[in-house]
Amino acid sequence: MKSSLRGVARRFRSDERDRGLSTVEVVILAPVMILFILVLVAFGQLVDGRGAIDSAARDAARAGSIQKDHATAMSEARKAAEADLADVCSGPVTVNQTSAGFEAATFFTVEVSCQVRGLAMLGLDVPTTLTASFSSPLDPFRRTV
Repeated sequence: MKSSLRGVARRFRSDERDRGLSTVEVVILAPVMILFILVLVAFGQLVDGRGAIDSAARDAARAGSIQKDHATAMSEARKAAEADLADVCSGPVTVNQTSAGFEAATFFTVEVSCQVRGLAMLGLDVPTTLTASFSSPLDPFRRTV
């Protein structure tokens, strides 16, 4: 009988040593898990920004390619890009024409760039400037009025 009581007492003492272990695990792992989730969200914003920049470049090139003159084309390209990137960029949107000239039956190519939030939400001051380029043909029958 004494030996069985010793076994129970020994098991009880080992259970005493394990008390609070799960609390320590949660205290250690919770910040790591939260940081991991924040990193996923930050990279998700970068991916979303990449798609938005590509879309804005496409829209800017198309908006500019249907205009009758170069000045109006650049103005409309800027408007289109700024409208697409209003909630994505944390700084100004830059639109530059990279193609030469504005003659019919050529291409109107623009490069759109801006700085996205991305990793700044984690406190990492890493400037993340995304750039995209797109070409749209200048229609020989574009607006003439």
